[in-house]
Amino acid sequence: MSFEYAPFTKGLIISLGLTSILAGIFDVKHYFHLQLVPHISRHHQYWRLIAHNVAFSNSSDLFIGELILYHVGVQIERHFGTRKFASFALMSTVLSILLEFLSLMLFYRVGLNYIPAGPFALLFSILYQYSRIIPSVYSFRLFGVPLNNKSFNYLLAVHLTVSNLPGSLVVALIGIFTGQIYRSDLVNLKSYRLGPGISSFSRRFLLPLIGSTRGPRRSNRAIPERPNPRLSSLQNDEVVTTARTSRSSASRLRNTAEAGTEGGTSVVREWVHELTGRPDGTTAGMRVPPEAEITQLTAMFPDISREAVVGTLQRSQNIEGAVETLLSSQT
Repeated sequence: MSFEYAPFTKGLIISLGLTSILAGIFDVKHYFHLQLVPHISRHHQYWRLIAHNVAFSNSSDLFIGELILYHVGVQIERHFGTRKFASFALMSTVLSILLEFLSLMLFYRVGLNYIPAGPFALLFSILYQYSRIIPSVYSFRLFGVPLNNKSFNYLLAVHLTVSNLPGSLVVALIGIFTGQIYRSDLVNLKSYRLGPGISSFSRRFLLPLIGSTRGPRRSNRAIPERPNPRLSSLQNDEVVTTARTSRSSASRLRNTAEAGTEGGTSVVREWVHELTGRPDGTTAGMRVPPEAEITQLTAMFPDISREAVVGTLQRSQNIEGAVETLLSSQT
């Protein structure tokens, strides 16, 4: 998986990593947690309501938070779209800050005075959307317990929940409640979007800072290359690819095939003859297709070279299997 179509999540991961590392290097981590007494009630440091979402206080929370963002946030951003996902993150953070402050005021007398540093509420709000939107791919049982591929992300969330009790548990519940409010659209949060000015500013100045989000280019070869340099050119002509051959490439390969068959023997048969030493060009486990089948498939698939058609017929039990192989290579 990559960050393709998820630039906001990539920027969020980079920002949280940098701020958490810098907070540890300069020994200012004690400024990023939220505490009712004495920080808010006595010193009136209300800026901590926002600052505690900027960085994590330890490396384990940072690692787990980054994993959740990578495996969960990317999928939710692709589902929402970048602009809607950024708006969702902003509204979830604002709403969770209000609920955290209210929780500290209400439950201080029962022992709640500390909320750990880090965007815990945002992570659990994203996890709630993940549980409601993204379906599971596969299921399995572990010691009789039914699980699926999403269970691993929930186990990471459980670790965050119990990392700094009771504050981490309270903020996890606040995050889930925030996600429910957003999804139910009680206060019309779904319709909110960041302004076009912020979007254009981010595309122009912030997007170049996070780098490319395109996924790695994957090969379209259906059969891997062989390391033998003597057979590399022949093997490249014979491989059936999963991409449609261009007209120029098809004509070039067709000309090469015609030039190789002027002497009455195909290139593929000469190659098989060199490997096996058999005069008829046959080998065990590989049938020799008749010329009628080769001509029929060449007419049906004019964009595929003759060598690829011959190779497919040799590897197939009959002409119907060869047709299915060539059709699947073009889809």
